[in-house]
Amino acid sequence: MEDGSNVSSHETQSVLGPSMKKALLLVNCTVLSIGSCGGPLIHRLYFIYGGKRIWLSSWLLTAGWPLILIVLIITFYYRRANSSAKLFNLKPRLILASAVLGVFSGVDGYLFSYGVAKLPVSTTALITSLQLVFTAVFAYFLVKQKFSSFSVNAVFLLAIGSGVLALNTSTDRPEGESIREYVLGFIVTVGGTVSYGLIMPLIELTYQKAKQVVDYQLVMEIQLVMCLFATLFCTVGMLINKDFEAMPREARNFELGETKYYVVLVCTAMMWQLFFLGVNGVILCGSSLLSGIIITVLLPVIEILAVIFYDEKFQAEKGVALVLSLWGFLSYFYGEFKHNKKMETNHVAEMVV
Repeated sequence: MEDGSNVSSHETQSVLGPSMKKALLLVNCTVLSIGSCGGPLIHRLYFIYGGKRIWLSSWLLTAGWPLILIVLIITFYYRRANSSAKLFNLKPRLILASAVLGVFSGVDGYLFSYGVAKLPVSTTALITSLQLVFTAVFAYFLVKQKFSSFSVNAVFLLAIGSGVLALNTSTDRPEGESIREYVLGFIVTVGGTVSYGLIMPLIELTYQKAKQVVDYQLVMEIQLVMCLFATLFCTVGMLINKDFEAMPREARNFELGETKYYVVLVCTAMMWQLFFLGVNGVILCGSSLLSGIIITVLLPVIEILAVIFYDEKFQAEKGVALVLSLWGFLSYFYGEFKHNKKMETNHVAEMVV
């Protein structure tokens, strides 16, 4: 990748080695793919069948953090013979940075959940393509991300695709929802997209400034702290909004049944933990820009799944936006292919000399 000079990448190589790093990157891409597709679809399911609590929905984005704690405990159990093994390795400065990012993520989660409640999955997914633009801009300033003409072209095409989507925002609004609510949902979703576009480069910057070797265990610990504080932030919102008191009543009125209501909540929390774990892992092994690219690459899959499972409309605007997005993806990966090919050629030439 073009950002291979990042500090986090060098520290990762010292722990994993090139081949292990590539394998870990592949695993995290897979985890991110599952979470990125499953998260929005199940999240929307809650609202489609009678769920109405925005703060509860926001809380679910990060409430699955105990899963990471369980993984850390299991890992520590198998490594306990090593006298240097620790359950928790984060230094105070990293805990503070992770906590701040967590609160920021909680705010972003509320914005995203509000958008999911008001917009179809396919529209939400295409608005999310804007995230790549903001990730690229913030990565350039925060972590000195390098760009080729191909990556710039990709970001431009994705921005145009999202602009096309915005030309006709009211034709696919859910039944019974006012134009005002739909437009507000659109604006709030864009706001959430901007904020998460900033969060990913900030995570990469945190890795770079960690002043300790950032391995995969440390990544999980950072995610644990981030999700814990994001959950605490949303818990305050739930208490003020009396969401905990409303849950039993909402479960009884859920169209799929009371049991399936809680199944949907648990599955939503699990899917989003996979998403965040994939994002953080890809940032560790690659970059925040690569993580944003993968998220955006999966948008066509979400589009197809939303149309298949939720009977959502697929207007001409979405078709044009989808084509532009695919064009942008191809441009980016072709540029990466050429860059890697050039690096290999230069490496061979240096060895010959």
